[in-house]
Amino acid sequence: MARGVLPQPVQQLIDEFARLPGIGPKSASRLTFFLLRAANDQALDLAEALTDLKQRTQFCSICFNITEDDPCLICQDETRDEQLLCVVEEPLDVLAIERSRAFSGRYHVLHGAISPVEGIGPEDLKVDELIHRVQQGQFVEVILATNPTLEGESTALYLQRRLAESGVKLTRLARGLPVGGDLEYTDEITLSRALEGRQEL
Repeated sequence: MARGVLPQPVQQLIDEFARLPGIGPKSASRLTFFLLRAANDQALDLAEALTDLKQRTQFCSICFNITEDDPCLICQDETRDEQLLCVVEEPLDVLAIERSRAFSGRYHVLHGAISPVEGIGPEDLKVDELIHRVQQGQFVEVILATNPTLEGESTALYLQRRLAESGVKLTRLARGLPVGGDLEYTDEITLSRALEGRQEL
């Protein structure tokens, strides 16, 4: 449908959906017209959930995972191993590793990976905060659990250089993970084996 034919609120929602990753113009239109036909409470529930997402969530001031309370539940958990730190790219990676039940240490979320093509450098990530945590903490081992992609590998190599003189043992997830894949889509068994078979850098 040509722009200008639709009422402005409809076009605006299509445009907003189209800005989301993985949503093209056709999918954006389908979602908008689905909500237009849906019962009022379904559309309003979605609007309320989006409002709550922005108003009631924040980043943990310690690990930078998404949380409702600061610090997050993982950082508050005194039963977790204080000497083991797992560095991941995104909060979804924390969920994936937690599902494996193979890790009981702490996390640090970078919020991305180094990607010169997209203009993302170390200064755009939570790298300085990681270096500070490792220097101030009692960590014995830091697991660099970035994704097995070109960007993830570049990020791990950069972190390896930055942490080389910290005195902590640096490890990388074992190669049970598929190259080019993301942690959030990896099954529990593969992730569990990758964690158990991690190697020192």
